[in-house]
Amino acid sequence: MNPNATPLTGRPAWKALEAHAHAMRDVHLRQLFEGDPGRGVRLTAEGAGLFLDYSKNRVTDETMGMLVRLAGESGLPARIEGMFRGDRINVTEDRAVLHVALRAPRHASFVVDGKNVVPAVHAVLDKMADFATRVRSGGWTGHTGRPIRNVVNIGIGGSDLGPVMAYEALRHYSDRALTFRFVSNVDGIDLFEATRDLDPAETLFIVSSKTFTTLETMTNAHSARDWLLGGLGGDARAVAKHFVAVSTNAERVAAFGIDTANMFGFWDWVGGRYSMDSAIGLSTMIAVGPDHFRAMLGGFHEMDEHFRTTPFDRNLPVLMGLLTVWYANFFGAQAVAVLPYENYLKRFPAYLQQLTMESTGKRVTRDGTPVTYDTGPIYWGEPGTNGQHSFYQLIHQGTRLIPCDFIAFARALTPLGRHHDILLANVFAQAEALAVGKTAAEVEAEGTAPALVPHRVFEGNRPSNTILADRLTPAALGALVALYEHSVFTQGAIWNINPFDQWGVELGKALAQAIVPELESQAEPALAHDSSTNALIRRVRGMRSRL
Repeated sequence: MNPNATPLTGRPAWKALEAHAHAMRDVHLRQLFEGDPGRGVRLTAEGAGLFLDYSKNRVTDETMGMLVRLAGESGLPARIEGMFRGDRINVTEDRAVLHVALRAPRHASFVVDGKNVVPAVHAVLDKMADFATRVRSGGWTGHTGRPIRNVVNIGIGGSDLGPVMAYEALRHYSDRALTFRFVSNVDGIDLFEATRDLDPAETLFIVSSKTFTTLETMTNAHSARDWLLGGLGGDARAVAKHFVAVSTNAERVAAFGIDTANMFGFWDWVGGRYSMDSAIGLSTMIAVGPDHFRAMLGGFHEMDEHFRTTPFDRNLPVLMGLLTVWYANFFGAQAVAVLPYENYLKRFPAYLQQLTMESTGKRVTRDGTPVTYDTGPIYWGEPGTNGQHSFYQLIHQGTRLIPCDFIAFARALTPLGRHHDILLANVFAQAEALAVGKTAAEVEAEGTAPALVPHRVFEGNRPSNTILADRLTPAALGALVALYEHSVFTQGAIWNINPFDQWGVELGKALAQAIVPELESQAEPALAHDSSTNALIRRVRGMRSRL
């Protein structure tokens, strides 16, 4: 039986959840905790070194049972099996989705088109490890014979967000003798600032583009090549000692001047936003070393297995995905705030923006039928405690319901006085304040002037998850990223959308390719855009002509 034969909103579990949500709308978290002393212990789950407390959500055991039934009615078990089996579940591009194979142990088997891909994955990992070791040890030298001291990763989207997030997250484990920079924006300032204080003789560029044709990436790569040759006397042979490629297009890589022996490949069953543990992570491996990189892969794999084998009522990614559906579809929540109380994770919310919104920002189902329900909440956030002094005001007392994910670690990587205890105290206090709030009676009992009482009331009943781990290790980072990957998978299965394509990014890219020559043309171009775009192009051309 096809679980999607019945539209999502017609399924029994969905209808039951609609009625249940109406009954829950006026139930306060304060009541739920007062009426259930064991709630804070019972509504938790654990796996792959992560602990999830979801007790501060506007749910009961009955709610969670209904959500789990919805997962079953939506075919989530079969979807999970299909992904791990190598089925072509990316239906619009006719591709398998096997980022889970990137972190599989050597003895594992993931089959695509009749072939086990794991040996090829480990061949690339071994090649990366050899190269990273040579750079880190000084065995790889530049054109003048000097060792590499600077690594600049050039990419965009998944070829940038994953590597820069991982570098910042694992900086504690990185080789501090090496400098790492990341260039993604086609705005020339990005490349200029990344290279302005570097010595070309000691700088290595990693150019990450599957086709080696991505406009932003290749524009930056060619300008980086000009910068390098300008600093090394113009000898084109220098390119092969200062550039490597993460790509599958050997012809274009060679034409650029890169030795194809230093080209690191990946596969079409790896989406860009799921690729940080592939060759796209070469800069990460150089920074932290092969052993730490493999430990990160181990954390990914442990969460993969947890997702694949754990019953849904104790399955961390499934629970988080179902809670996202609960708030998006039954409470009208349009956003999720991700709040890591760990400064090394400062780029994690930005990384999640692509992972989540490029995946679930879809308006049609897998068969092309327009959806009749909301998909794709907006993910955003900043590290604590900084966010407390800016946007938490809106979360606590604003008119919008914004579920929050708090991320924290029991032990600091860099213990310093009382800092970490104060940090953790803030995590727990914010989650408690959001849930419980502060009533008018409590405010009045503090002696507050009557006119100020409404301003100092906290409604509470604002939901949150708390994700807790021991320390931010490479393995913990891998598990954390995989947690959100599989939460997105769960949401996609419920909504019956394809979370593995991204056609929405294509139109603007195609139009930009047409506009570039219109901006650069010496003669007045014939413009055929809308009147606003035509006028803007003419205005820029006019502003330039006056210089």
